[in-house]
Amino acid sequence: MDVAKTTSRGAGMMRVEVAYALPDRQTLLALEVPIGSTVEAVIKRSGILDQHPEITLDAIVVGIFSQRTTLDQIVTAHDRIEIYRPLEVDPKAQRRERAQRQRAADSSGGAA
Repeated sequence: MDVAKTTSRGAGMMRVEVAYALPDRQTLLALEVPIGSTVEAVIKRSGILDQHPEITLDAIVVGIFSQRTTLDQIVTAHDRIEIYRPLEVDPKAQRRERAQRQRAADSSGGAA
């Protein structure tokens, strides 16, 4: 896991984290940001966009502690901003295919 810390503690600052995970690598950046910062401002300030050029602000989904949010959301002290990757498989389609396979197995006497 990559962990970076920016310590410039001053008046009006708060500590937050930005997290992004790939299948083989996780990045967790801890930094100090001005009180009243938005999710977008924190992401830009963190430097994660330079480390992961595949992340584009116009196409990402973000959350704070697993709760989906927007880029204009104001963060609070100790928030962990999570940048989510796009799903590789649609969960509904996956469930549908699994159900179809199960029905086919059931109709053929259980042999799969």
